[in-house]
Amino acid sequence: MTIGEVARRTGLRSSAIRFYERAGLLPKPVRAAGQRRYDDTILDRIAVLERAKACGFTLAEIRMLFHDQGSHSAKWRRLAARKIAELDATVQRISAMKDLLERACHCATIAECGRRIRESATTAARAGES
Repeated sequence: MTIGEVARRTGLRSSAIRFYERAGLLPKPVRAAGQRRYDDTILDRIAVLERAKACGFTLAEIRMLFHDQGSHSAKWRRLAARKIAELDATVQRISAMKDLLERACHCATIAECGRRIRESATTAARAGES
């Protein structure tokens, strides 16, 4: 099938398919009369690529999924475990940010606000030393 047909069947732009080829995520297709020609396996590979992107995997991680040694499921589990740890850390960071944002500020000036922040940080640091 042509690149246009692959694009139509996957919902990707032809330029995205060419980008993924250059990035090493899709194999270089055979050429016939100067046109890229793909077999049906390209659709499966693109389906995995799109699922991995939807899970938040970077292009480098997807490249590992496609090219590292081992079974596909083992590679997926290894990458998924790392991504889940990243997500957990992000959730913690977001929760801490939300807590800070929900604290009402009653300071009259920036100087007062800064002083209270510094005092709070000093108190927290002392509590951590105990």
